[in-house]
Amino acid sequence: MTRHVTTMTIYDVDHYTDAQRAQIIASYPAHEREARAKGIPTLGSGLIFPVVEEDIIVDPFKIPDYWKHIAGLDFGWDHPTGAVKLAYDADNDVVYVVADYRASELTPVLHTAALKPWGDWLPWAWPHDGLQHDKGSGEQIAENYRSNGLKMLPEKATHPPGPGEKEGQGGNGVEAGVLDMLERMQTGRWKVFSTCQSWLAERRLYHRKNGKIVKERDDVISASRYAYMMLRFAIPKREKIPDWKKALQARHRASSQAA
Repeated sequence: MTRHVTTMTIYDVDHYTDAQRAQIIASYPAHEREARAKGIPTLGSGLIFPVVEEDIIVDPFKIPDYWKHIAGLDFGWDHPTGAVKLAYDADNDVVYVVADYRASELTPVLHTAALKPWGDWLPWAWPHDGLQHDKGSGEQIAENYRSNGLKMLPEKATHPPGPGEKEGQGGNGVEAGVLDMLERMQTGRWKVFSTCQSWLAERRLYHRKNGKIVKERDDVISASRYAYMMLRFAIPKREKIPDWKKALQARHRASSQAA
């Protein structure tokens, strides 16, 4: 049996005037308008990021040299490996998702080959499962990517340390991360390049069920959360790469002295 799905938008309904269409669309909750007016699939009130997509999308532009950058990586095999590159406008406190990547059932050497063109100077944030050992090589997953050429940060992604905490003690809670990201979206401080279609597609389906986040098709979103958690390690493009181990030791010393 052959099936075909036809998407029809409110703009295809000829018996409505432009004024009537605008009135109907305005009557929908903001986060449901794309689904109900344009046929863009979402999960309605369960959305984790219930924002109007047009409010966060921007056309790609040349990033100023002095802006800082960081990338995030979410490891996968059966489910995709996801990656995101963030650019940070510190003057205006705005985070931009400028590049994304998603691919399944590829080895680290192939993922790194695809990601190194983003910049061999780029620092990479990664989650706690990067400490697990690869079944084939026996090497830690994060170390495997490091040995293949990505500038992996020396420790897993954590939130910034709180008062009296040392670097790395800020925790890695998902809820805190997504709420920070949502607040930025709602206040105009989280933007996404229109070319990042994997990130945008995941955003439309990223939802809760019975109050809990559904961990499905969230690989690129998760990668952006790891990068955002480690935004304090973002750097501008430069020839000299920081010694991350020394930088982390310095942060530990500063945290200890503050405590």
